[in-house]
Amino acid sequence: MPSISVIVTTYQRPLALNRVLESLYAQKVTPAEIVIADDGSGAETAALIQSWQARFACPLIHAWQADDGFRAASARNQAVAASSGDYLVFLDGDCLVFPDFIARHLLLAEKNYLVVGSRMLCSPALTEQIEAGKAAPLSWNILRWINAAWRGEINRIFPLLNVPGQVWRKLRGKKWRGVRTFNLAVWRKDFENVNGFDESFQGWGHEDADLAIRLMNSGVRRKDGQFALPVLHLWHKESDRGREAANRQRLNERIAHGQIGANVGLDTHLHSGNLRE
Repeated sequence: MPSISVIVTTYQRPLALNRVLESLYAQKVTPAEIVIADDGSGAETAALIQSWQARFACPLIHAWQADDGFRAASARNQAVAASSGDYLVFLDGDCLVFPDFIARHLLLAEKNYLVVGSRMLCSPALTEQIEAGKAAPLSWNILRWINAAWRGEINRIFPLLNVPGQVWRKLRGKKWRGVRTFNLAVWRKDFENVNGFDESFQGWGHEDADLAIRLMNSGVRRKDGQFALPVLHLWHKESDRGREAANRQRLNERIAHGQIGANVGLDTHLHSGNLRE
């Protein structure tokens, strides 16, 4: 059984992160470690993480970088450099997970495959209730979920279905579109082989697609986690997309040239003095 490092990306959203950590604390199978990939949050987030560190049975590591704009790729690389697990599960800091999340990732883990999970989106009103501790949807029964969908509190409930089987999950093995890091699992050796996320992707957009394309260029294939690995994604305002066009152009170049290694990637963090190697 591989050791799992959960990499949780966050930025200035301690209320959401608190609920995510709460959901990870309730896992039936404890991961080897949890690493917070912090893209420059302030003292409130640091205090929150510290308050949780004594509660977890596994290490909870805070990998922080200075706030210098949207640099999720760098934050995630730094967190991976601080981790030690065989298998990396990337999770956004506003995505709540069900109690069997880690157990299901272990069931789907397979050499030479990345695994893409699914999500359900919360409305702003439900998000506010969850963050305030006034709603606990992870414990809802199916009738409450149906009611939530009917009321517009969530956008869909089909991800809650658990469909058995493995072969059908590999039918889109070379499809990079839709690979998103809000719920993505990758073997460490495969991640290291492509030098992690490319930090030349700054600002919102396409750094996750770039990772998927380079992994597939290296021989890794996609395995769909739909109907097995749902997360509950809290609402948030759209990020500034001012650099999306430049990132898209960079992505198109990767597709054309079959690139594998990141230009500026994981290796820039592996020998940092404040990270565990």
